Amino acid sequence: MQSILTSAIAQGLLWSILAMGIHVTYRILDISDLTAEGSFTLGGAVCASLIVSGTPPLLAILFATIAGALAGLVTGLLHTKLHIPILLSSILSMTGLYSVNLRIMGKANTSLTQSNTILTEISGLLGMQRDRDAAIILGVIAVIVVIALMVWFFNTEYGYTIVACGNNDKMIRANGVNSNITKIVGLMVANGLIALSGCLVSQYNGYADVGQGIGAIVIGLASVIIGEVIFKRKNLFLSLVGIVFGSIIYRLLVALVINTDFISANDIRLFTAIAVAIAIFVANGDLLKKKVKKNA
Repeated sequence: MQSILTSAIAQGLLWSILAMGIHVTYRILDISDLTAEGSFTLGGAVCASLIVSGTPPLLAILFATIAGALAGLVTGLLHTKLHIPILLSSILSMTGLYSVNLRIMGKANTSLTQSNTILTEISGLLGMQRDRDAAIILGVIAVIVVIALMVWFFNTEYGYTIVACGNNDKMIRANGVNSNITKIVGLMVANGLIALSGCLVSQYNGYADVGQGIGAIVIGLASVIIGEVIFKRKNLFLSLVGIVFGSIIYRLLVALVINTDFISANDIRLFTAIAVAIAIFVANGDLLKKKVKKNA
């Protein structure tokens, strides 16, 4: 049981950064961005390829995050400059990134088991025997840094502009703000975070795979919705903390369900879809009650 809990915490922390990126598009920008499935894999592909070639892990993480931001830039340009609907723009980016990721790795997957990763460096520095313990340390540090930067950024004048763009796009255009650039920046921030998560998860798993991003957006949404059910949406800081706990809870639920032999590993994505549907229903419970009272 202890190993299950440790693994759930480690994975939950690393995957929560993905969920924070999805929170930017899903809640702050109020758009549906499917680029996540490609940018998550992109982060892992860039990071793994650089590490295998001898690049220091921290530098590889930085380049992976920048690569994810560039993927968000492509989606933003397709939407704002070519006037392609955001959903279709993200699908086009996600589709194109599959080939890009294959090009970067040169094959379907890249192993990191024989390479020096950020986890092996933490393990060596602190004398840890298991990567899971090092992953928890890494996850805590990464989550604290990301939350601090996000709270700071979205409390700046430009951060408020991005929030306003998600709330009322027409209003900020009427006030002379270029909403297209605002959307692009928001997408770059979101996909940079998602790629960072993919990079860290790949190092935890010991490999980067071209299919590792499949279902990532649903997993991220599960964390976001579960976090909102627990912490509500009072302010950005509590929302982000709720996402972290939601990610850990989701991972713990998955681990417990698999270990009870109730479902197999092949059914995880179905379980995730059902869990998200239930979480959304619970989150919208108050709205449903108000409608029932109104019609009574």
